[in-house]
Amino acid sequence: MPSKQHDRQYDIVVFGATGYTGTYTAQYITTHLPTDLKWAVAGRSQSKLEDVVAECNKLNADRVQPGIEICNLTDSDLAALAKKTFILITTVGPYGKLGEHAFKACAENGTHYLDVTGEVPFVAKMLKKYESTAKESGALMFPQIGIESAPPDLVTWSLASFIRSEFSSPIRDVTVSIHNLKSAPSGGTITTALTIFEYFTLSELRAAFKPYALSPLPRNTGNNNSSNTPRPKRSLLTTLTGLIHIPTLGLLTTSPAASTDAALVQRTWGLLGTVPSRKAQWYGANFSFREYLRPRGWVRGIAIHYALLALGLVMVTPWLRRAAARWLYQPGEGPAAEVARGDEIEYWGVGVRDGGVGERAVCRAGFRGSAYYLTGILLAEAASTLLEDDVDLPGGVYTAACLGQPYIDRLDRGGFHIETKLLED
Repeated sequence: MPSKQHDRQYDIVVFGATGYTGTYTAQYITTHLPTDLKWAVAGRSQSKLEDVVAECNKLNADRVQPGIEICNLTDSDLAALAKKTFILITTVGPYGKLGEHAFKACAENGTHYLDVTGEVPFVAKMLKKYESTAKESGALMFPQIGIESAPPDLVTWSLASFIRSEFSSPIRDVTVSIHNLKSAPSGGTITTALTIFEYFTLSELRAAFKPYALSPLPRNTGNNNSSNTPRPKRSLLTTLTGLIHIPTLGLLTTSPAASTDAALVQRTWGLLGTVPSRKAQWYGANFSFREYLRPRGWVRGIAIHYALLALGLVMVTPWLRRAAARWLYQPGEGPAAEVARGDEIEYWGVGVRDGGVGERAVCRAGFRGSAYYLTGILLAEAASTLLEDDVDLPGGVYTAACLGQPYIDRLDRGGFHIETKLLED
């Protein structure tokens, strides 16, 4: 499919291409996107960027090789870079510390934007500061379109779409399970988790993670529907142990990404209810979302629950953060490629029809290989969707699910498979 015509020097620029996730993104672009793509890698180190280009050339010499753009983390440098490209992919984090320059530059210059942040307070801050600017400039902004939190967002959209098609009905409840996770976190992910309290106050964190805080549609209005169905409540046993049993999904425990992923899914709910071209896809007034992790047995499930509580203690305690950082991957580092190739990640989701008699659908989404290579796929195929398809969206800040089925079809060709079907009792 031909790319959209534009007056920029590049179709895509990968900012942070020498980092762990950025390198995977550049590799996927090299091996899967059109060979005539006009693109560049950007960062602070000329020599490291030359190494990335050399590796890209080894992977696929029969294509237009990326240009090199030297760019520092300043408003002026990022503004100049944003003006050169139709789409900017940025993998430079922690975003709370380093991300605003790129977000601001794209919003102000009408440049489409993709990032892989898992920092909900960063997204909340950027919405407050730059969403109106993006609407005016026409920039389509997609934060959180990596492993956090695009997969559960797309699973939820797929369940809702299937139930709407099957029953002409909205969806009521979605429960997503990280059903299989064989992957180690990169240094960037670790650094983000350990330093988030250095860049955001406790009040900012609480406000950002409040249910539906990122939604443009107030939860209690339900798109002019007065329904105010309460969210599912946790039992005392689940609160104490983290364990819960969900039909079809089995025994589950606390997910480390539950609140992060919920924030994005809830924003999708609000966007689908307010963006004119997406209103037919709205999940409905009674929608709720939960996410868990499938453990290997109840003992391990309890251990995971309390390990996450301990991680929270580390995150809020400066000397514990410093001690933990010494033993873990540093920013830009991650599992070796030969090790990461053995990774597996799988999501299961169950969606219940609203207003029916318990009709349900089940969705399975999975990928074999590095979770960070999957992030590269999510970024590159989102960029392809923006570059080649008529996404029918005005300027603003969006989520992965707003790209809909064309994006899911592209991901399938890239190796991330999403399958949804009716769940028979």
